Amino acid sequence: MSEADNYRRWAPDARGAYEVWYTTWNHPQTDQGFWLRFITENPVDGPPRGELWFARFDPRRPAKTFGVHKRFPDVRSSENPFKLAIGGAELGHDHSVGLLAGDGHSIRWDLRWDPSPTIVRQLPDVMYARGGLGETTVHSPNPRVRLSGKLVVDGEEIAFERAIAGQTHLWGKKHAYSWTWGRCADFVGAPDALLELLGVRLSRRGVLLPPMTLVVLDLDGEQYRFNQFRHVVRNRGTWRTGRTTFEAWSPTVRIEGELTCTPDEMVQAPYLDPDGTEVFCCNTEIGDARVTVYKRSGLGWREVRRLEGRRRAHFEIGGRTRDPEVTRAHVLVP
Repeated sequence: MSEADNYRRWAPDARGAYEVWYTTWNHPQTDQGFWLRFITENPVDGPPRGELWFARFDPRRPAKTFGVHKRFPDVRSSENPFKLAIGGAELGHDHSVGLLAGDGHSIRWDLRWDPSPTIVRQLPDVMYARGGLGETTVHSPNPRVRLSGKLVVDGEEIAFERAIAGQTHLWGKKHAYSWTWGRCADFVGAPDALLELLGVRLSRRGVLLPPMTLVVLDLDGEQYRFNQFRHVVRNRGTWRTGRTTFEAWSPTVRIEGELTCTPDEMVQAPYLDPDGTEVFCCNTEIGDARVTVYKRSGLGWREVRRLEGRRRAHFEIGGRTRDPEVTRAHVLVP
């Protein structure tokens, strides 16, 4: 079991730290996508707090796409079993229940899933030593699970029966200067496939470092891991409004692909680093994913698999400046 990978990494009274647990999934019948986040925020100055975030993405009714988040002074947590409670909502290793209201919206959820026996680590193995060596550490305790239950959004009840979902846990002190994250776990004709990717640009003493791209793909019983430091020098990635591209390879396998959406299929979320730095994240849960896998054939490459996940790509693009093309805001509510 991977339950311990969801345990809190920061003490409740830590300063200058944040921690996030987020779940993303789709409703197969309507293609709607959802983003649910539990956050503990420990600013450098000011009292610790909890936050609840929710967003709905509706490709058939764009006007119903929205995001809201709210701050709460009360955060409680426990282990064995893992539970995190913020503002009356609860997250466990295999469930989440709660409610959130504001900005004219009302959300209630009661969701459960079969927990994953294994985790996915997006970063090089060494970065998990001593609880995490980087400014932010991330892994997915439930990378591809089956979710069931009920969600009620603005009076509309949405039922789920073993829908595909993913749940990730991250913790750190500061967001990267720029980043992209992506997941697709619902490809046509590939019932067990999972793609997780991460691209980051770091700033050191005012110098912007080259981008690093890390790729994980499970497909047809094989696990392709292009997320160690030896892969970073070869991997390539780009990200801009509504589009993330990537290429990763070893001497025997090459993977390339893209995640795309339109700007109006994203919400722009205002983040705050614990030191007060503003960061902006543009997120969607209804993008399109395309992945091609090649294997070495003599001196060249032979295409062996082409994957497509329409309306099933979950991805985001973040940085230090607001994206003017994404006009729908994730709203902080009182």
